[in-house]
Amino acid sequence: MIEAETGFIDGLSKSKMEKQQEPPMTSKPDLKEMARQALEEAGFTPDFEPAAIAQVDTISDKLPATSDTKDLRHLLWSSIDNADSMDLDQVEYAEALADGNTRVMVGIADVDAFVNKDSPLDVHAFNNTVTVYAGVKNFGLFPEKLSCEISSLLPGADKLAVVADMVLNAEGKLLAVDVYRALVRNYAKLNYSSIGKWFDGGAKENELPLLKPIPKLAEQLRLQRKVAELLEDLRMEAGALNVERIEATPVTINGRVVDIKILDTNDARDLVENFMVAANSAVAGTLDKKGTYSLRRIVRKPKRWPRIVELAKAVGETLPAEPSPKALSDFLKRRRLADPTHFSELSLSILKLLGPGEYVVVKSGDAHEGHFGLAVQDYTHSTAPNRRYPDLVTQRLLKAVIDGKECPYSEEELEEIARRCTKMASSANTVERFMRKAAAAVLLSSRLGEVFKAIVTGVKEDGVYVRISKPSAEGRLVKNHMDVDVGDKIKVRLLSTNAAKGFIDFEKI
Repeated sequence: MIEAETGFIDGLSKSKMEKQQEPPMTSKPDLKEMARQALEEAGFTPDFEPAAIAQVDTISDKLPATSDTKDLRHLLWSSIDNADSMDLDQVEYAEALADGNTRVMVGIADVDAFVNKDSPLDVHAFNNTVTVYAGVKNFGLFPEKLSCEISSLLPGADKLAVVADMVLNAEGKLLAVDVYRALVRNYAKLNYSSIGKWFDGGAKENELPLLKPIPKLAEQLRLQRKVAELLEDLRMEAGALNVERIEATPVTINGRVVDIKILDTNDARDLVENFMVAANSAVAGTLDKKGTYSLRRIVRKPKRWPRIVELAKAVGETLPAEPSPKALSDFLKRRRLADPTHFSELSLSILKLLGPGEYVVVKSGDAHEGHFGLAVQDYTHSTAPNRRYPDLVTQRLLKAVIDGKECPYSEEELEEIARRCTKMASSANTVERFMRKAAAAVLLSSRLGEVFKAIVTGVKEDGVYVRISKPSAEGRLVKNHMDVDVGDKIKVRLLSTNAAKGFIDFEKI
C-alpha cells in the first residue's frame, strides 16, 4: 500500500504476556513526554486551545441537514478500519445493477457541518493539518468528542456524510459520478484483521460475531471485494505500484516497550484502499469539471530513478532510462512472484527512492503532475476529514459546487494551505519515525554487540540509514558506511542506543 497509518498497540493477551520476556528494570525515558516535545519542536500544537474546546462544547447533537440531503439510511453501509479506531471517516456500500454495472458508494464523514471555516477548531486544524500517530499517544486533528463521537460514522447512529456515488462497468471502469450530501447509518464497524482473515479463508462466517446477525452483510462484503479487485486490476494495468509497506508498530505493556510488531497487509486493507483511491479520483474529477480549484495530492517522477534502474539491473531486469510507472509496476509484479521472501525489502527501497508526496493547487483545466505511485492523474485527499485538514478543505470545495456557491477560498488561501499541509505532513512523518526509533532503542538497549541482517534505506548528507527486520527498526551506520546505497543488503553490529535522541547506531561488518 502506498499510503497508510500506524499507531501503537497497547497491551497483549495474558498468555502472550506470560511468554513475553520483559526487559531488565532500568530507568526508562518518558515516551509520552518525548512525543509532546517532538511535536512542539516540529511546529505542532499538541494541546487544543481553550477556544477550540469551548467550540466543541457548543456543537449540537442535532444534525444540521439541508433540504437536499438524501436519506440513505436504508442502505447496508459498513466500515472497515483498525479495531480500536473510533474516528471513522469512511463507510462503503456496493450494489449490482440490472444492466450489469455496479454502483459503488463511499460515504465520507461531513466534518464541515460542525467545523466552520476560520473558527477556533479550523485554525487549530490548519496549524497541525494532520493527526500524528506518535506511539504511546495519538495527537488528533480534532478533540475526540468531535472526531470520535459527533462527526464519526459510528455504528448504529444517524450521521451526515458527503457521498461519492460511482457507477462502474463490468471491467471496473468509471461510467458516472455524482457527489452529494446524505444521511447514512453504519450497520457494522468491522476491522482489517478479522475481515482480512475471513476473505483469505482463515475464518468462517459463524466465527465473526458481526456477520451472522446482519442479513446480507456477508453478501455485501463479497460484492465490495469483487469490485475492489476490479479497481485494483485497472490501477495495476495503468502502472500503480503494488508495493509492500512495512508498518512497524511498537507493543507496550504498562507503558514499557516489549516488542515491535509488523502489521500485515490483507484483502480487507486493499478493499478500503481501492475504494478510497476511486473516491479521491472521482472527487478530483468532479471539481475539475465544475470549473473550480482543487487541492491535489501528487508524487512527482522520482529524481532517483537511475538508482531504481540499478536495483532492477542487479536482479537481471531492465527498466527504461526515463521514469515509467507502468514499467516499474510490471517489474514489481515479476519480482513479487520470483522472490516473495525479499519483496518487502525491495518495496522499502522503491518507496524510499520515490520521494515524498506534496499538495498543490490546481485550477480547472490546468496541467499538473499526477500521483506517480498510484498511477492516477487526478487525485485529491477527501476521504479522511477527521484526520487530515486537506480533506476538510476539499469537502468545503465540494459542498460549494453542490450548492452552486462561489469557491470558499481564494487561490492565495489555497496555496498557503497546500504549503502548510505539505510541510506538516512531512513533519508528522519525522515525528512518527523518531518515536518508532525511540521505542525501538528502548527495546534494543539490552542487545548491544549483536549482529543483524539489514537493508540500506537512505543515503543522505547527515548519514547512511539502515533497517533491520527482527525486530523491525531503523538506525544509522556510524562506522564503515562508505560505498553503500539504498537497497544494498548488509550485515551490521549494534553499537549503541539512545532513546532520548531516537538514536540506534550500527557499524557495517
